[in-house]
Order: sequence, then C-alpha cells, then structure tokens
Amino acid sequence: MKARWSRWLAALALLGGGRAVAVFGTTSGLLGFGRRASGERLARMEASPHWVDGHFENTDPVKSPMKPGQGWSTLKAYATSKEQREPPAPLPVVDPRAAWMQPPPSGLRATWLGHSSVLVELDGYRVLTDPVWGERASPSPIIGPKRFQPAPVPLGALPALDAVVISHDHYDHLDLPTIRALVPGNAPFFVPLGVGAHLEAWGVQRERIHELDWWETRELPGTPLRFSATPARHFSGRIPGDRNPTLWASWVIASGHHRVYFSGATGLTPEFLAIRERFGPFRLVMLEVGAWNAAWGDIHLGPVNALAALEMLGGGPLLPIHWGTFNLTLHARDEPLETLSRLAAPGRAPLLTPRLGMAVEPSSPPRWDPWWREVRGQVGAPDAASPDP
Repeated sequence: MKARWSRWLAALALLGGGRAVAVFGTTSGLLGFGRRASGERLARMEASPHWVDGHFENTDPVKSPMKPGQGWSTLKAYATSKEQREPPAPLPVVDPRAAWMQPPPSGLRATWLGHSSVLVELDGYRVLTDPVWGERASPSPIIGPKRFQPAPVPLGALPALDAVVISHDHYDHLDLPTIRALVPGNAPFFVPLGVGAHLEAWGVQRERIHELDWWETRELPGTPLRFSATPARHFSGRIPGDRNPTLWASWVIASGHHRVYFSGATGLTPEFLAIRERFGPFRLVMLEVGAWNAAWGDIHLGPVNALAALEMLGGGPLLPIHWGTFNLTLHARDEPLETLSRLAAPGRAPLLTPRLGMAVEPSSPPRWDPWWREVRGQVGAPDAASPDP
C-alpha cells in the first residue's frame, strides 16, 4: 500500500513542479520544507536581474515545468506505466575508499555516488556536488520517491571536503538529513541565491554559505579553487504553489590546472554557448540525462539533448548524472544510458560510464562498460552484444 502511495505522490510532485508533498506530516517533514529568505538575503535576491515580480525566471522563460495539456495524462501514466523504472536487484557498486587514498596522477578525478552526487577531485582539493544520502527525495521519511539502494559509501566515510556545491533546492538535490550530517564539518557551501536560507534553518553557519547569482564567481580563500554560478533552464521550490522562490544554477568549478562543468538540473538553453565562450574548454562535463520526459522537456535534458548541450559547451569527457538512483519519471531505469550508448558516435569526446562508486580520471577513461545490463529482469533490454560506441 505504501509503495502505491509513493508512486502517486511522485506523480503529484511532477505536476506540482518536481516537489514531493509532505503527507503524514512530521516535525522533520515540516523542517524539510526549508525556510523562505528574508532581510538582507531577500534584498540581494530582489536586486538580481533574474528576479521578476516576486520570483526568479529563466532567461528564456518557461511558463510551467509541465507542458500545457500534459498534466493528467502524465499523472495517469506515471501511476500505471509498466516500464521497469526500478532495478529488480541491487546495482553493482565499487567501494572508492582505497582509490581516494591515492592522489590521481592526472590531478583530476570524479566519483559518481548516485543521482547528481559526484565527488570531484581537482589538484588535491575535493568538491562534492548535490549531496543526497537520504532514503527519500521527499520532506517525509515515510512517503515519496525512495532510493533504489544506499549510496556506495556512508556519508561519514567521505574524505575531508573542501567545498560543497548545490545546484537548486529540489528534494533530489538538496536533502535535509544529508545537510544536517555535513554541519559538523567546516566545508563551505556554494549555492544559488536564496538557497542559503534553507541551509541556515538546518544548522549551517552563515559564514560557510556563499550565495551567487548567475555569472558571479567566488574564490575559496587560500586555495586556487574558483566557483562560478552559470545559468540553467529549470525552476525551484519545495512547497507546491511556491514557484521559483530561489535561484537555480549550473556550476563551473576551476582549480589551477583543471576546469569542470556541472549542470545540476537543466533543459537545453542557448546559455550553454555563453558558458563555453566565458569558461570553456572543460576537462570534464557532468550533464543530467535521466528523469526526463517530453512532457517536461523544457526543463530537463535527457540523453539526446545532453549530447546537444555537450556540443554547445565545446565537448569534453561526458559523465552522465541525474539517473540510476530514484524513480522520478516514466522511462525505464536504464533508458538514458542505452540511448547515450547508441548515439555517442566514435571519435566524439569519451562517454564515461563508471559503476556507482568507481573513481575515474577523464584523461584516461576506462573502457565503455554497460554494467547496468548486469541486473537481471530487464524489460526490453537490448542485445548484450551491442557495439562499443
């Protein structure tokens, strides 16, 4: 019964703008909604050129995350679809802790830890993106999209972090229990405008929070690390009806010798060309490929548009993110990777397909590995002899 409620709740979350609703409300659930900005923080938000009539807007406006007329049909399809959106058995995992004990020879290494959580190592510094270790992408501990399996390592097993980057405030990117677990550390948080209000409500000290508008850059004192908030085509909000109260962003993270791009959640936008012009080329490009559908194609890439975005950004090794962790959409769980594998042309920048927890260096990527096919019970899975792209 609970599983059925979770599916309907996830569907309602899509119609409400990607936000899970806290039914069976608890104190932690209410706190999970976060806090609205006020005072000096709100004044700075209102001074942004992207703040219009009390909320943030995309540079190429999107009236609604869901395309007109798609709502109820999508809701019904989400609750009744027979696609295998969850793995029938645990996905293969690699424990990265031994690899983390040795510095990467190239100076750049990335470990995908599920959904959009990536530990990026640049010139000896460690940056964690969109950390989500919670059991559900929801403000409720008992209802809402549940992760397929635990993260490859416990949060406490991560090496010391130099910074945490957050792309926006949706539940599958900004997670209350994870942030609370990171409070005792001293890593600073780099977030879009307004998101700092949530962090402060959850115990993060104000001096550790750096809130940026699009095209703003902040250096981490005493290090060569630079964090630049760049545009994305998405939206924000943790409560139904509270549309775009905080900014969303993609990020360029740079050190002395390496520069990487992290998309967060975004649709295809001409801003990719401007990002390339200002910051390219990139040694690693992390782009969302999952939880997409034509009904909300304006605010999520999917695999086809991810390849288009990669080209607009100037190419580079592609690490797919935003897939393989939560059931948030209508497509089969491995469809994004199968599509990428089919479309990635020989000679195009390397497609990195590391197993969960596998630490990889973009300069010497491992051989293409369709590991997601190892889980039995796939519905309509392609022939295992499909060619190496």
